[in-house]
Amino acid sequence: MGVETRRYMRLLVFFDLPMVTKAEKRAYVQFRRFLLNDGYDMIQWSVYGRILNGIDAENKHLARLTQNLPSRGSVRCMTVTERQYAGIRLLVGKPVSQEKNVTASQLLLF
Repeated sequence: MGVETRRYMRLLVFFDLPMVTKAEKRAYVQFRRFLLNDGYDMIQWSVYGRILNGIDAENKHLARLTQNLPSRGSVRCMTVTERQYAGIRLLVGKPVSQEKNVTASQLLLF
């Protein structure tokens, strides 16, 4: 498959988890650690994202995400194309280093 036919996307994960009891705090830490170890970058509090290379990668990471969900709280995800992700408007604040746009040629180096 040629580079021009690949579809680079971002999988975004949004979550609100309870953190009252020790068990809930532990579940939060475990979920956050899973996201970081699985290649997600923190975009802002409780919003994480990672780059995907096509539908197969999307399916694989959705399955991994599902296997590592906490038992309580709210977790949502959304897949957007790299072009759509680049259209995010930052209204207040400064972009973090993980938010830089990645071109197809840069992804080939990974």
